[in-house]
Amino acid sequence: MPGQWSTVSPTVDWMFYFIYWLSVVMFVGITAAAIYFVVKYRRRPGVKAEPTGHNNALEIGWTVAPVILLVALFHFGFKGWLELRVPPADAIQIRVRAKKWLWEFEYPNGMHSVTDLHVPVNRPVRIILSSDDVIHSFFVPAFRIKQDATPGFYQTTWFQAVHEGTVDLFCAEYCGTGHSAMLGHVIIQSQADYERYLAEGVGPRMNPATGRIETPAEWGRRIAQETQCATCHSADGSPMTGPTWRGIFGRTENLADGTTVHVDENYIRESILQPQAKVVRGFQPVMPTFQGTLQDRQIDALIAYIRTLH
Repeated sequence: MPGQWSTVSPTVDWMFYFIYWLSVVMFVGITAAAIYFVVKYRRRPGVKAEPTGHNNALEIGWTVAPVILLVALFHFGFKGWLELRVPPADAIQIRVRAKKWLWEFEYPNGMHSVTDLHVPVNRPVRIILSSDDVIHSFFVPAFRIKQDATPGFYQTTWFQAVHEGTVDLFCAEYCGTGHSAMLGHVIIQSQADYERYLAEGVGPRMNPATGRIETPAEWGRRIAQETQCATCHSADGSPMTGPTWRGIFGRTENLADGTTVHVDENYIRESILQPQAKVVRGFQPVMPTFQGTLQDRQIDALIAYIRTLH
């Protein structure tokens, strides 16, 4: 099991290992008993098999004992389930939208992020989850939580991280071609760092590899990676689900309705926010909207990055 990064992890682990070792003991015991009886009562020449008769104590024992065990398991399991389902009243609420193929997070102050979820340590966080397209599943193994995101419904789950650091976030429901790329992280920070992150909003960050602030194009490339754009759009001309970005800026594209469009800043912005408005011929209208997900500065950075792909 991964490390215990949330308050509910010990409860889940206790139930898991109890059932696991109970299964091991029962398996060994039943197998050993079966082998013993096979050997002891094996067929012998000249020995006639006789019925063993009826044993009330044995039948009552193997009926009552499992009932008691199952009732105990149900009690502790239901208690743990309630703990997982009922968040504390003072929990921070974060809106999570799943879409092909990324996670979008909206914080209490209205700020948005994608792929990486930032939360404070030692504070309960309530997740309000939905899907924009197909069934996804919000799965953080280190927190021992997994909750499906169903189109047309709101689902909730919660956690309280107990360590600072970064843990993995997965989609645990096969959701199409880009399912394997629908990866993210939960970044657990001190309360001060979390509040600073919300106050600063989104923008270029220092690149740890170069030690300098990213250019708009470099930031746009990072945004493209974080929002899983490469799942559908290549940067090297390779054919994919969507048009390649290589050499697209300044080009004239043929659209599915028989018209043409000049690829400039306005067209790229419209394609990000209203992807079904002008669909390129030969491609399906499957791109999700990023309306409310990406801010103007992020769209500007993406355009700057696309302009560099000659």
